[in-house]
Amino acid sequence: MRFSTARIAKLVSFIVALALFALVALSAISGFLVYQIVHPPRSSPSFDLSVMMGRPTTVSFPVENGAMRDGWFFPGLRGAPTILVCHGYASQRTDALTLVTTLQDHQYNVFVFDFSGHGASPGATTLGYKEAGELESAIRTLAMRDDVDPKHFGLWGTDMGAYAALEVAEEDSRVGAFALADVYNDPQDMLRLQVRQTGLTAIPYVLNASDFIFRMTDYSYRLTPPASANIGRTHGIPKLFITSADQPDLADDTTQLFTEAPDPKQILHDQTRYRDMSDDDRKNYENAIVNFFLQNLPPVEAGQ
Repeated sequence: MRFSTARIAKLVSFIVALALFALVALSAISGFLVYQIVHPPRSSPSFDLSVMMGRPTTVSFPVENGAMRDGWFFPGLRGAPTILVCHGYASQRTDALTLVTTLQDHQYNVFVFDFSGHGASPGATTLGYKEAGELESAIRTLAMRDDVDPKHFGLWGTDMGAYAALEVAEEDSRVGAFALADVYNDPQDMLRLQVRQTGLTAIPYVLNASDFIFRMTDYSYRLTPPASANIGRTHGIPKLFITSADQPDLADDTTQLFTEAPDPKQILHDQTRYRDMSDDDRKNYENAIVNFFLQNLPPVEAGQ
């Protein structure tokens, strides 16, 4: 009896130790994955605005914790609407400069900046939660200028930038039109996509653990509903949804949001995401974006 009890105790201790080791290992792997995802590789190339085409100037606006963020303002027709260009995950403002130039060439004021954890901006990304607040702060700052239309703004964004743009469009009546490429319904969707792309989901419960760690890391946003919850508020705002065949998971999310969105709306289907397009495909894509804004948010000089 004593011998059997001792063996059982050792077996239970071994099982408990093994379970604790597995839990620690799972937490370490998942924690490392989440850290890597919210701190994507980035570069911050330096630019001399004085020699850049389009005569851009630096505009600063406040973000969380009292910090300031710099963006580039490209002037168009005085008093015309401003289009804010929102880059995607693991990207930066410089990746969208050709779109910025195309919009400015059609007399729009254009503003572009780096979201947290991307390009020249420090910190970590929340995959859209706080990025929506950064975008809203940029609009508030731009609306105080005397050379733009303070009541009419347009938004273009891709994946993370598209989520932030949709969140702002649902709340800010100054958004007069917006275009969303590969938009998702919730930052958790983007986290899961990034975890799956690592190939480590073959390890049991890694996806669940990563999801839990991300939720705890961004606990202050726990009450933020998915974008679909308030998409009805965009009734009457022209909106363009764009899917990419090489991003099937995001394409499904985008199509579902398009289906739930109120009119007016339209959808386009491309083969590749914006940053991977060839020069010709990118030119056609950017012309489609410009035409959408020209039809729904035309640049008009102040006083006309």
